[in-house]
Amino acid sequence: MSTAEQQPDNPAPSTPDALLGPADVRELAAALGVRPTKQKGQNFVIDANTVRRIVRTAEVRPDDVVVEVGPGLGSLTLALLEAADRVVAVEIDDILAAALPATIEARMPVKKDRFALVHSDAMLVTELPGPAPTALVANLPYNVAVPVLLTMLDRFPSIERTLVMVQAEVADRLAAEPGNKVYGVPSVKANWYAHVKRAGAIGRKVFWPAPNVDSGLVSLVRRTEPIRTSASKEEVFAVVDAAFAQRRKTLRAALAGWAGSAAGAEAALVAAGVSPQARGESLTVEEFAAIAEHKPAPERPAL
Repeated sequence: MSTAEQQPDNPAPSTPDALLGPADVRELAAALGVRPTKQKGQNFVIDANTVRRIVRTAEVRPDDVVVEVGPGLGSLTLALLEAADRVVAVEIDDILAAALPATIEARMPVKKDRFALVHSDAMLVTELPGPAPTALVANLPYNVAVPVLLTMLDRFPSIERTLVMVQAEVADRLAAEPGNKVYGVPSVKANWYAHVKRAGAIGRKVFWPAPNVDSGLVSLVRRTEPIRTSASKEEVFAVVDAAFAQRRKTLRAALAGWAGSAAGAEAALVAAGVSPQARGESLTVEEFAAIAEHKPAPERPAL
């Protein structure tokens, strides 16, 4: 178990520094009339020790431009501003987005000019203000964690390092290796962009309201060299989706629709050096790319 995982997750009392403690979070939420909702996946971190631990684990540097998705009331945002050069926060909630700049100015005025807010759904963001982001650090809502993560990695290739806090089950899936029973679509697609690993566990007591599940930290370090393949990302992901849509079937059967026939799937698999009897959960992202390179050309109907 890592040092990060051994550290206690019991909420610390509110401290007089700039970060938000339990009383601060509740007072701020009450003043804004905010009630965390399950629909939006809102669970606010109320422990300053936890957000500082996240920033340390993310290895945020003084020259980093960090993008944060779902800043909420600003608990993690303030900790990121302590360590980074700039922070860009993407918030979809109208009330939270309107309040966050005032919170930054009140609690960390020297950094207010190093903070920018994007009031939008992260899935719709195609550009960010200021210098290109170098890191992504976020407490992602459980219901949209994987699509938001993959979208941000795809749209902002300057992001070198990522640390996200997600539901423990999602963390396990993202960091799973081939052969693991939870290895699947999120695992392969995350590996297309980055080297992925578990980076710690987070207990339930540091959140308000306390969720019904544990959380985990996932570290993603961008590949310095992309996967070597002549297939596009879309072509590779199409194979991945097909393989896991029927994960109990052999790849010969699971990829029949993708290839046009079971025989076509077998030919592509053999050409890629993959056993037609294998299953998707045993393949690396490189092997999926090799299969994509050998997709059979569609048969032309006879005249």
